[in-house]
Amino acid sequence: MEQTNQLKSQFHLFTQRRFLPFFITQFLGALNDNLFKNALLVIVVSTAAAGSDSSTNFTTNFAVGLFILPFFLFSTTAGQLADTYDKAMLMRRVKFAEIFIMLAGTYALMTENFNFMLVILFLLGTQSAFFGPAKYSLIPQHLNNDELLAGNAQISMGTFGSILLGTLIGGWMVTLENGIAMLSGLIVLVSLIGWVSSREIPEAPSENPGQKLRLNPFTETVGNFRMARENRTVFYCILAISWFWLYGGCFLTQVPNYTVTILNGHPRLISILLGAFIVGVAIGSLLCNRLSRGAIEPGIVPLGALGLSIFAFDLSFTSIAYQQANASFGEVMPGQFFSLSGGTHILIDLVMIGMFGGFFIVPLNSMVQQRTASNKRARVLSVNNIINAAFMVGGSLLGMFFLSFLGWSIMEFFITVATMNIMVVGLIFIRVPEFFSRFVLWSSTRFKLLSNR
Repeated sequence: MEQTNQLKSQFHLFTQRRFLPFFITQFLGALNDNLFKNALLVIVVSTAAAGSDSSTNFTTNFAVGLFILPFFLFSTTAGQLADTYDKAMLMRRVKFAEIFIMLAGTYALMTENFNFMLVILFLLGTQSAFFGPAKYSLIPQHLNNDELLAGNAQISMGTFGSILLGTLIGGWMVTLENGIAMLSGLIVLVSLIGWVSSREIPEAPSENPGQKLRLNPFTETVGNFRMARENRTVFYCILAISWFWLYGGCFLTQVPNYTVTILNGHPRLISILLGAFIVGVAIGSLLCNRLSRGAIEPGIVPLGALGLSIFAFDLSFTSIAYQQANASFGEVMPGQFFSLSGGTHILIDLVMIGMFGGFFIVPLNSMVQQRTASNKRARVLSVNNIINAAFMVGGSLLGMFFLSFLGWSIMEFFITVATMNIMVVGLIFIRVPEFFSRFVLWSSTRFKLLSNR
């Protein structure tokens, strides 16, 4: 009976109109972003558009930067809009705009107009920047307090699942003979379905009707940051969420190079290792609801932080042992990888890093939503978008500093980032003692439950 109730608590939201259309809309939007972005990155690498290795690296980083830039430019305005107008209406308009962006994207792909592809990537980032505050502020408006953690877990699972699918399908399709034409049709179809699903999202009216929009983004951004800092716990939750995106980005960005240079793996192995991490996040997101029995439990966050570092250390040392034990092998194919000493261990480490990442991120997102007043929630979440983007850029700079400037190995970089994780989250937990106290209480409660079984 307990298992049946747990399954209901995890997945009953998919039977609700107040959640399912929103989930589909979010999933398809993230899928389209990643289909186009990863197709573009493959085109950059595989064609003469970039011209040389150095310019290829520059163009790749420039493309990623173009997608992130709108979060700095437009998140403040997006937060204002979501706190002023009906959020469901805003999401429908954003999804309607996506149809035309993707139609323009098909033209860019079919004509192989590389510069126009970059413009489309910027527009997709802009769309995501406007979608984000409305999306995360709508969740607590449509879900009950005891459903909030489960809702965020499903959204996290769907988002990372769409990232995985978009990465695999987008990169694979453009390598086929008629792949660009098929991809063009797919992204338009996905945008159309996403718009249709957005029309089924129930209304989410503003609590600030008639609020005047402030056109100066600088003064409004300062005001939003001040608003976010009113609740100390909320602000440090935002910093912790942003740290997770930096931490995860440091690992995911290095997976291709790590696979080829450390594991001597075939390029096909890259997708398997990326998939292991993303599947782990999805599993961890779903398990959050079970670990906390449906409640928003800050005590799970330290557990997630600890696991992120422990399994990163283990991944590093296992990879070094793998490299030494299998030095005599040539290029390792995916099937062969799992038969080699340490291969399966490495895959499990990546799954576990992702899983503990889910434990870390889902409660934090839920806490920000729960502990922010509904009439200013979207503006506070716009601050989250801006800081997230800044930390993601910081993660790229961190990788460049350690790997290029200092010339460290990937394993040294992973160990350093895992050590930094302990220091950064430790500082956050000291500033917000609730995390430690709830962790102790949650751990003792779980221990008693296990002892009584």
